[in-house]
Amino acid sequence: MSSIGGVVRNVVDVGLTSEKGQELFSYLPQYYETSRVMQADMQAKGMEMDLLYQALDETLEQFFVRTATWGLDYWEQELGIETDRLKPVEQRRAVVESKLRGAGKFSGRQVANVAEAYAGGKVDVTFQPEAWSFTVSFVDTMGIPPNIDDLKRAIDELKPAHMAVEYKYRYLVWDDLDNKQMTWDELDDASLTWNELEVWA
Repeated sequence: MSSIGGVVRNVVDVGLTSEKGQELFSYLPQYYETSRVMQADMQAKGMEMDLLYQALDETLEQFFVRTATWGLDYWEQELGIETDRLKPVEQRRAVVESKLRGAGKFSGRQVANVAEAYAGGKVDVTFQPEAWSFTVSFVDTMGIPPNIDDLKRAIDELKPAHMAVEYKYRYLVWDDLDNKQMTWDELDDASLTWNELEVWA
């Protein structure tokens, strides 16, 4: 439905499936509404414009790490990250994002920023200066994050060589299970293995 000069025209009824074709057709004088030649012309031009706008939108997405797909190759090349197309796109994005977050002076906040890019949730970093070490604790993520090896490599690149790092993962404990207030029968119906139960949120 479009309005040109106060005249409302239903361009969907003319058989145009292209969004841009419908828009182009709405700009024509009203006497073209029954012209199959003009409908076909606007449909053909509109389909080309639809593809153009789709390509432009897709290209724009490559400028942002969280929406990039084929553009991740360029991000990785720019940041010196080895490209592994066998990894899921989300994991590749996390590696790029953590590398971008990791610039600057080494600090707990910097480590947390990098780790949160991988874990997708809150991460606490605590320092043990007397032992020349720090601990990365995953607060929101249950179990071991799927791309933990990438995270460990990223933190190894950030941290001073003399500091050790320990990772603490979160698992379901009996108190958490009690808080769910489930009967044993309800829990049994969930059909979870012990490994699945450990990370059950």
